[in-house]
Amino acid sequence: MNPRLLLKATGGLDHEGKQVIKADSTAYRILAEWVRQVNDPHGGKSGMKIAVSAQDTRSFFDGVAMLDNRKLMRRITLSLAGRLPSEDELAAAQKDGVKAVGPILDKLMKEDAFYDRLAEAFNDIFLTRGYDGVPETALSYDNFEKTRNWCQKYDLKIEDKAAQQKARYKLTDDYREAMLREPTELIKYIVRNERPFTEIVTADYIMVSPYTARGYGVYDEMREKFHNPEDPFEYLPVRLSALKHRNGKVQESATSFYPHAGLLTTFQYLRRYPTTETNRNRLRARMYFQFFLGIDVLELAPRVSDAAAITAKFKVPTMEASECVICHKTIDPIAGLFQDYYDLPDALFGPRKDGWFKDMFVPGFEGENLPPQDRWRALQWLGERTAKDPRFATTMVEHVYFILTGRKTLLQPKSLDDPLYDAKQRAYRAQRAEVERIASVLVKNGFNLKVVFKEWVASPFYRADTRSPIANSPNAEQRQAEMADLGIARMLSPEQLERKITAVFGKPWNRLRDKQIAMLYGGIDSKEVTERAVDPSGAMGALQRIMSNDVACKEVSSDFALEPTQRRLFPGIKPDVLPGVSTENDQRIRAAIVHLHQLLLGQYDIKENDPEVDRTFQLFAGILEDAHARKGIEPQETYNCRGDNEKRLPDPDYTVRAWRGVVTYLLRQEAFLYE
Repeated sequence: MNPRLLLKATGGLDHEGKQVIKADSTAYRILAEWVRQVNDPHGGKSGMKIAVSAQDTRSFFDGVAMLDNRKLMRRITLSLAGRLPSEDELAAAQKDGVKAVGPILDKLMKEDAFYDRLAEAFNDIFLTRGYDGVPETALSYDNFEKTRNWCQKYDLKIEDKAAQQKARYKLTDDYREAMLREPTELIKYIVRNERPFTEIVTADYIMVSPYTARGYGVYDEMREKFHNPEDPFEYLPVRLSALKHRNGKVQESATSFYPHAGLLTTFQYLRRYPTTETNRNRLRARMYFQFFLGIDVLELAPRVSDAAAITAKFKVPTMEASECVICHKTIDPIAGLFQDYYDLPDALFGPRKDGWFKDMFVPGFEGENLPPQDRWRALQWLGERTAKDPRFATTMVEHVYFILTGRKTLLQPKSLDDPLYDAKQRAYRAQRAEVERIASVLVKNGFNLKVVFKEWVASPFYRADTRSPIANSPNAEQRQAEMADLGIARMLSPEQLERKITAVFGKPWNRLRDKQIAMLYGGIDSKEVTERAVDPSGAMGALQRIMSNDVACKEVSSDFALEPTQRRLFPGIKPDVLPGVSTENDQRIRAAIVHLHQLLLGQYDIKENDPEVDRTFQLFAGILEDAHARKGIEPQETYNCRGDNEKRLPDPDYTVRAWRGVVTYLLRQEAFLYE
């Protein structure tokens, strides 16, 4: 056995690598066994036990129950379209199971609500709404001096000053919102028209609305193409001409057009990820690898033990020190491709005045240098290579997984000494195999992103029932670790919860549409707060209780005020039906409870004798018992719970208020608050 390799790995010799593994670790024993076999390939076994067992060959999903088909359909429609499934969709799911998913998704993915969800979800990934400054500053002063603030001089043709000021505020707000939407409108356009999703890095156009077209100075040429030139949120594709600086200099372009490259060259994206003299576009390079190739360069980069020593030893550490070169040789060429977008402080179009840095690796991609003739279209050149890189397809598949589950795909476990290493490694391999499979389907279908949604939704990784118990086995702990990332078990975002309330009750709550309250409930602002909260805080729990009280207060009264055939919540029962009076009454109450469980919680298979129904029945009866034990019950429903322009409901038996307690209870259930 050559001891030098083992000594260096454990830090026993004086070398720059320092200690990499511990002498008593599994990794050390594996390395020692490898050294032994290299030195004596024909020798006997050493008897050293390596704590990495052979791969379990049983089916990865053995013992895992899949979600009921109707619940699956409800999950899909609420998640992707913000609505409940139709009776036809539920019937198809019940009859054909997973086979029904594809055709139903084909129709669902034509609904406007799906594209609103798509925009929201991809902003969670790219965070393009979060750049500094007012939105119109995405259009640099140097290139759009005369047009970017068009709304300040726009003739509203309103004489009343107060009305004019109000209208101008709205005009400005709509213009700014339209600017913020542009990057995700590109994504919506590509998916809606089933164009190759590679266009998020190759599209030779941007999306503009009648309002933003004015900001770019292209409204006159676009006006006839819009269905409604006054709609700030109708978007069409357009190619911009080569940019002209206010000093008269025109951007170099062999085509006379701005060299669009999908998101890479949109001004909002560039504004969201700016650069500095010290950063040198490396942030943009890092985000490029993360967004489009699925690589976290910070995670892969080695940790330098003594940065000061390296700086003292090398003139250009990023090009000479091995610890630095391993990362910078990859990211610096990408950073160089963004060099024309360096007009500080705007961080938009304009090359660096002193030329690009000489102490960086030359612009290129994965060892291929940027040809001089493509210098003017560097990001188009990058986009073309990105679209052909196999990692692009797998990364887009991972993005859709994140949209559907709220989780990123698993990372390979690192510690061989983790007692659950085998299980985590098996889970990682199973998930990676599914990602690669779906990526191949994406490529075969011309990068139509819709097929990725269909494949993931039909996958057992999505359909797994997180509530199903894992079959008893001697390796239960290992099996639990393998199953940890299956199915959906995430708290609804504020936007999703609002959509669910609207879908169930036909009216929004609206409180979570307030930006400040949404932030308290785990929302993001795409700037300082960029990740949604996955675990409820005390404030979030308080908002859940407030929501259940408010919604039940309003909706129960409003529902009972309608004719029975028009009711959503209580179509089969009247307020005068009391428990304990007769068997018929109890059955009618239980039937109403079953309906509520199905509508609010999606428990389609629940029966009247189910323990959950018993519990809810006892709650209803208990509220009435407590109320009837008190003297002087108010004979009318609570004043604050009446709907707009509604009269107070008579409630002499307290049943309306008791049903409100039931709805409040159900709205606080995990099945309503979680996906």
